[in-house]
Amino acid sequence: MSQLDQLPDQDPAETAEWLESLDSAARTGGPHRAAHLLRRMADRAGHLGADLPPLLETPYVNTVPTAEEPAYPGDEELDRRITAWNRWNAAAMVTRGNRRAGLGGHIATFASAAWLYETGFQHFFRGKEADGSGDQLYVQGHASPGVYARAFLEGRIDEARLDRFRQEAGGDGLPSYPHPRRLPWLWEFPTVSMGLGPLSAIYQARFNRYLEHRGIKDTSRSRVWAFLGDGEMDEPESTAALALAARERLDNLTFVVNCNLQRLDGPVRPNFKIVQELEAQFRAAGWHVVKSLWGSAWDPVLARDTDGALVRRLREVPDAQFQTYATRDAGYVRDHFFGADPRPARPRRRSRRRRAAGAVPHLARRPRAPQGARRLPGRRRAPGRADRRPGADRQGAHPGPRLRVPQRQPPDEEAHRQGVPRDAGPAGAADPRPRARRRPRAVRAPRRGLPRGPLPARAPRGPRRPGPRPQGRPQAPPAAVREALRGAPQGLRHPGDRHHHGVRPAGQGPAAGQGDRPALGPRRPRRGPHLRHGVPLPTAGLYSPAGQTYDPVDRDQLLYYKEAKDGQILNEGITEAGSLASFTAAATSYATHGEPMIPFYIFYSMFGWQRTADQFWALADQLGRGFVIGATAGRTTMTGEGLQHADGHSHLIASTNPAAIGYDPAFAYEVAVIVREGLRRMYGPEAEDVFYYLTVYNEPKVQPAMPPGVEEGILKGLYRYREAAAGLPSDAPRLQLLSSGTAVHWALDAQRLLADDWGVAADVWSAPSWTELRRDALACDAARLRGEDRVPYVTRALHGAPGPVVAVSDWMRAVPDQIAPWVEQDWTSLGTDGFGLSDTREAARRHFGVDPRSVTVAALAALARRGEVKPETVREATARYALDL
Repeated sequence: MSQLDQLPDQDPAETAEWLESLDSAARTGGPHRAAHLLRRMADRAGHLGADLPPLLETPYVNTVPTAEEPAYPGDEELDRRITAWNRWNAAAMVTRGNRRAGLGGHIATFASAAWLYETGFQHFFRGKEADGSGDQLYVQGHASPGVYARAFLEGRIDEARLDRFRQEAGGDGLPSYPHPRRLPWLWEFPTVSMGLGPLSAIYQARFNRYLEHRGIKDTSRSRVWAFLGDGEMDEPESTAALALAARERLDNLTFVVNCNLQRLDGPVRPNFKIVQELEAQFRAAGWHVVKSLWGSAWDPVLARDTDGALVRRLREVPDAQFQTYATRDAGYVRDHFFGADPRPARPRRRSRRRRAAGAVPHLARRPRAPQGARRLPGRRRAPGRADRRPGADRQGAHPGPRLRVPQRQPPDEEAHRQGVPRDAGPAGAADPRPRARRRPRAVRAPRRGLPRGPLPARAPRGPRRPGPRPQGRPQAPPAAVREALRGAPQGLRHPGDRHHHGVRPAGQGPAAGQGDRPALGPRRPRRGPHLRHGVPLPTAGLYSPAGQTYDPVDRDQLLYYKEAKDGQILNEGITEAGSLASFTAAATSYATHGEPMIPFYIFYSMFGWQRTADQFWALADQLGRGFVIGATAGRTTMTGEGLQHADGHSHLIASTNPAAIGYDPAFAYEVAVIVREGLRRMYGPEAEDVFYYLTVYNEPKVQPAMPPGVEEGILKGLYRYREAAAGLPSDAPRLQLLSSGTAVHWALDAQRLLADDWGVAADVWSAPSWTELRRDALACDAARLRGEDRVPYVTRALHGAPGPVVAVSDWMRAVPDQIAPWVEQDWTSLGTDGFGLSDTREAARRHFGVDPRSVTVAALAALARRGEVKPETVREATARYALDL
């Protein structure tokens, strides 16, 4: 019985005849013959439009049959010469730097993929046009020497700079990997943090569609190319978003997975077949896969494999054994490969003369497959294998690459064997140099039928908007700013109550329908049910390439769940990695498309920086600009969720990122001032390559109006919010309470307790940014070493303030402790160190010792250490507030 027996069968007799035919084929030709017939039937059924799931794995041969290969669209010999030059130059560059200084580098990656890259450069990649349009190219990080080699042939890099590979301290060297921040005119995308390239490429392709569907820019001719390694596909981020690409039909995206069968320090799947594994994975996710495995020399051999024995033998040999074949002589291959089964050996004996010309099977195919793939609409490519030349099949350690020239011949002979003319440039037996004398014209001329301009290239452009306003000054909605600055005594809630987690890019230009005043608002990349609290879903809409194909259950409500093809909010689901990849695409649109966007990424608790700190680092490398909002921030503001949700450390993680401008605002007017300054710094005439990180809380608080003269302090990171209560004696003990975020309210309550219960005068300071205070202080220290007389802002702000300083926040103590070295007064910090816990906010704050009563006792203890209050006072306060339980 079969589960298919549950389905209606209009003609059971016909079904039985088909099954009998299959049984007969299996008895006569064996199970392999039956499997072949089933594959052919499934293939024909697909052409007939039958609704059948695709096979997840196809035979271990090239996807495009030899008879279907189109003619090569150019001068194949010239392309071979250019590829040989680039391969040699890349290897020479790395080897020279490694011999001089032991700098390391990678040869195998580009050596194995050189044909793939050169075919793309010559025939597929579209350079940048005048409006910034063109393709986006994600280069496999370890293949960067090959890109530098091609830029050298194009005249974009001279030999002197090529000779400074991995030597950046002097300011004119080449970064080891694709680093836009280090080489911003060349690299667009940082890709060498393995797995981030594929993830980012998918969301970049989706963002291209987003721009088109919103009418902001025509990106219909832009294609995203991601060159990846088979070892890189082990990273979960590499395959995390494959289903998204298929679900949204991103036929503007191509993955090229170069399966050279090795990671940095060993085989990828020693006992298995990585190509077949990846094919199944991509096909299961809905991708179209094209495999390119065997060179043209294998075509007649495979054609004589009439019973499929050779193909089966190729399929069963594990990957690590193929690496061995690539390095051994013909006798070893004959004994171990063909000797294992006499049937595959038969066609080889009939072609003995041909095989003698090439001792080792060429485990590569000149990548003609892209032409075949382009003929099919909506196709994406996954595994293919490229040339295995010297350097491509070595399992060297990470820091020790070498140009492995056989001892029996000098480097010039080895270069000639690889297709580089002997007289192309100077070379010595111990000092191979890049070849540069006879540069092929095709490298300098515009590429065939493609837009002018080389790739990769990064060319940021300013915003283009109509009207008389100055270029590059997008303005926040004035009404929202005025509301925040003036406050709302009637009970406007703390800004955190409006933000849960999300990102919303604000489109610009007349096509977006917003002129030069982009709408600023939250965009939600996480759970759907959390989306509706204060979010303008019906007006902005959630972006969906399919629009809304259903009638939402909450359609009768004011804030219903609205999806639209031109929706503004990108709802990513439960994927912090995907949300940040989407944010990165929007945050760098000013460079990739010449179309600045203002994205807001709002995430939930600790699940931003803790989960995706590596991506935030890549965002900084890619020079992204935008606003990151850490919602439900702090260790004690959402304690019902427990240990794994209570965020008391994200600001500390963010402080390690030089491009992150971190703030922990306490009031709505602080948020308004910070966002306004962020717009100026990131999108003004002298735009900076930074992004803003703001933490907001989930507590309803009355928002006061902004006191006069505090804007500088807000931006610098510290200002006095409320002086000590009047009416205390002039000789009353005094101290300074510094606080940030929701902890300002604890400090204000502690200020009242100190005055009412103990006669202590305390000034309350708001510290919107501990990190910016520290960075300013570090800059002043460096300036003093240069002989300049600069005093840190925090030192100047607190200078002369009486008494000790007690700092408190909803973060671990290391966050406010960042500024302790530059505070003249006695320093005490309170924080939420340790794991979070589930309880009420009041109980959690009492547990961590940061509630108003705990702050009061800590302040008294600081005064007692100075002899300004009696020690008995501290013990009395501890008992009075029941803190000794």
